[in-house]
Amino acid sequence: IVREPQAFLFDEPLSNLDAKLRVAMRIEIRKLHNRLKATSIFVTHDQVEAMTLADTVVVMNGGQIEQVGAPTDVYRKPASKFVATFIGSPAMNILSGRIAAPGVVETKAGRLAFDANVYRVAVGQNVDVGVRPEDLGFADSGEGLGFAPELTEELGATRLFHGLSGDEELVVAIAAAERVEPGHLVAAAPGNVHLFDAVSGRSLRG
Repeated sequence: IVREPQAFLFDEPLSNLDAKLRVAMRIEIRKLHNRLKATSIFVTHDQVEAMTLADTVVVMNGGQIEQVGAPTDVYRKPASKFVATFIGSPAMNILSGRIAAPGVVETKAGRLAFDANVYRVAVGQNVDVGVRPEDLGFADSGEGLGFAPELTEELGATRLFHGLSGDEELVVAIAAAERVEPGHLVAAAPGNVHLFDAVSGRSLRG
């Protein structure tokens, strides 16, 4: 810092700190970055650090770059199943599915609508369906996925409902302020349903 370099390299600098100190140091590093205006390359396995510190996130898997983008883009438009499950806590739900009709994907436990203008898929194609826990909600009727709740985690501001959709694990995140009874059907808005190639794991976005 004293020598005013053009770039700073951080290699997991917060990994050995306790949780409270990590949060404090994360804020201090971001303040330093804003003040010095120098390029910083920050290596971390902690997705919270990546999301809160970075202007641009580079997600790597086995030495290969999976996606480069702004934190919100990486979170909302993952380029692969790996990125989708790596970024976000709890991780994105991934279910096996098949395209049943234009704009409709079918899993073992029901159907979800997806944005047919975004994904290039053919009827009958096998896909992996991704939905973030916070994008799911309980429904009384209509199109959705069957859900058998097994346990609930109370996290203060959020409640996590863990259970099965067919024979696949599913997590639903609901704000604690929402007083809902866990039902046996969950649904998501079409824009929040992601489709991935069942073999390569790459996003099927057009």
